[in-house]
Amino acid sequence: MVHDEDAAVSEPISEHPDHEPVRAKILVSGRVQGVGYRAFAVRVATQRALSGTVRNLDDGRVEAEVEGPRGQIESLLKELQAGPPASRVTAVQVEWGTATGREQGFRIAYY
Repeated sequence: MVHDEDAAVSEPISEHPDHEPVRAKILVSGRVQGVGYRAFAVRVATQRALSGTVRNLDDGRVEAEVEGPRGQIESLLKELQAGPPASRVTAVQVEWGTATGREQGFRIAYY
C-alpha cells in the first residue's frame, strides 16, 4: 500500500522543459493556400493557448511563427502535418528558437 507521503513528488510545471515557452518558425509546403489552412492553424493553435501568426508566402507555402510550451507546439505540428480536409501537406519544416513574448493570441497576418 502506498501512502501519500510515500508518493513521488512531480516537478513543478515551470521546471519541466516541455512547459517552458519556446518559439518555432514553421514552414508548410503542399496544397496549403486557398483551402482554409490558415483558419485551421488559428483554430488549432488557439485550442492549445499558443501565441503567434500564420500567413501565406508568395511561393505557395504557409509560414507560422508560434510561441508557447514546446509540448503544445509539437502537438500543433502534428495537426499542421495533417491539415484541414482540402489541403495536401507535403512537408513541415520547423526552426526552434527563444520565445520573445511579443505576441498575444494567435492570428492570421497579412504582410
